[in-house]
Amino acid sequence: MSTLPKMMVYSVVFSICFGLVHLGGAQADPGLWPKTIRIGLIPTEGGADITQRFQPLIAHLQKTLGVQVEAQSASDYAGVITAMAHQHIDFAYLGPKSYVEASEKAGAVALAMEKDVTGEPGYYGVIIAKKGSGITKLEDAKGRVFAFTDPNSTSGYLVPNLLFYRDLKVDPREYFKEVKFSGSHGASILAVKNGAIDAAATNNIDLNRMAEKGQASWDDFEVLWKSELIPGSPMCARKDLPESLKAAFLGALMMFNTNKAALEKLQIGGYAPADDTVYDVIRYLNQLKKQLAQGS
Repeated sequence: MSTLPKMMVYSVVFSICFGLVHLGGAQADPGLWPKTIRIGLIPTEGGADITQRFQPLIAHLQKTLGVQVEAQSASDYAGVITAMAHQHIDFAYLGPKSYVEASEKAGAVALAMEKDVTGEPGYYGVIIAKKGSGITKLEDAKGRVFAFTDPNSTSGYLVPNLLFYRDLKVDPREYFKEVKFSGSHGASILAVKNGAIDAAATNNIDLNRMAEKGQASWDDFEVLWKSELIPGSPMCARKDLPESLKAAFLGALMMFNTNKAALEKLQIGGYAPADDTVYDVIRYLNQLKKQLAQGS
């Protein structure tokens, strides 16, 4: 597809979504919309940090949709999925793997996909070690302490597990002296930097965010491995929400793309309408990882 048709497509999508924001609010029975919209955020950096980072978007959604909008996180990824399953939240920012889990367990529907600051529709998983630790390649980390992020993390668990089980044909629990879960990408990055763990699975986006906050730098680490492109993290809605609200929410996200200053604060390149089938590769990898781990 040439550049011009792409621009035309995005322009049409934006125009439709812009209209839906206003038509949805004007034509829908206000009683069908929650008086307060609750958005759950997976703790990629730690609960308080990610809630603070999303404040520009929360303010934009509140102003555009005309209802109160609250953001909340949890101690782990599963907490956000469970909150949606029990209707304690209406929308959620999830990673690809946690979205697949939420779509099965909580009826989550992907509305928009996050783009990174370069405009790529995704990100890359990496395994890092502290520079100067003597670990310059993955083999050097054998017998050391390793950290995954969370069992529902894509770059912090699913994708690196495929590296171990499928490509290296090793069980990480046997390959390393000890395997831990840090709870967030930020915690993994700081633990490697501070020497609390020897190597960890994370991703380029969260490393960039830690660098932006001045808490870490790419120069602090050796990159031992880099994955293929992973589909971007989705913004999701509960399936049972009013269609007018879901359409208005998507429209508000598309409008947010025009606010470059706010995008910078959120440290993303913007949003694109999501296609659930993009995450079929994650479903496949999830199933494959389970089979490999079981030795089948």
